Amino acid sequence: MENSELADKVAQLLEKPGPLSVVQAGDPVLRRGTARYDGQLSDDLLSRLVARLRETMEQMDNAVGLAAPQVGLPLRLAVLATPEALSARLAERGQQPVPFTVLINPSYKAVGPRQVGGYEGCLSVSGWQAVVARPDRIAVVRQDETGQRLTEEYAGLGARIVQHETDHLDGLLYLDRAELRSLSTTEQVVERWGAAGIKAAAEQLGFELP
Repeated sequence: MENSELADKVAQLLEKPGPLSVVQAGDPVLRRGTARYDGQLSDDLLSRLVARLRETMEQMDNAVGLAAPQVGLPLRLAVLATPEALSARLAERGQQPVPFTVLINPSYKAVGPRQVGGYEGCLSVSGWQAVVARPDRIAVVRQDETGQRLTEEYAGLGARIVQHETDHLDGLLYLDRAELRSLSTTEQVVERWGAAGIKAAAEQLGFELP
C-alpha cells in the first residue's frame, strides 16, 4: 500500500468519532500479514490512530490488546494494556500488570524453554476462548510511537499478550496455535473453569498441557 493510500485510509477510518469497528474472523485483512511501519503516516495521524486504538481497546470488556488489522489496517502496529481490575488481581498474585504499550514493528524470541498453557480470547473471534501454549518469558524488540527502538523482556500474562498481538501482525489468529479440544464459550470458561482451573479443563475435555 502506498503512503498516500494508507494515510487516506487511516484518515477515513478516524473521521467517525468513538470506538473503531473490530473486524471478525473471516475478514481477509486478518490473514494477509502487515506492512512494516516506516513513517507512512504523519506524526499527528499516527498519534491519532494510536489514541483511537487505545480508546477502542479500553471500551471493550476485558480487552488487553488490539492490533491494526483488527480495525482493517494491514499495518505492523498494536496496542496493549491490562485493565485496572485485572491489573489489581495480577498484583495480588505477584505478577506485573502491563502498562499501556505501543508495539510498532515488534519481534520476539523465547527466553528459556518453559511453555505455559492458558485460555485466550480475541475481539475478532467474539464469544469464544481456547487454550494456547506459549513461551512464558520472551525478549521483545519494538518501536514506540515516537520511533524509539526498545528491547524488553515480558513474562507471564504480558508475554502472552505480546505474542497474541504480534501473531495478528503476521496474519495468525490464536486458534491457529490452540488446542482445539479446549475450545469453549467465554461463559463456559468463566463459569465452569474459572474456579476449577485449567488443569480441570484439560482433564475433563481431554487435552494435554505443556
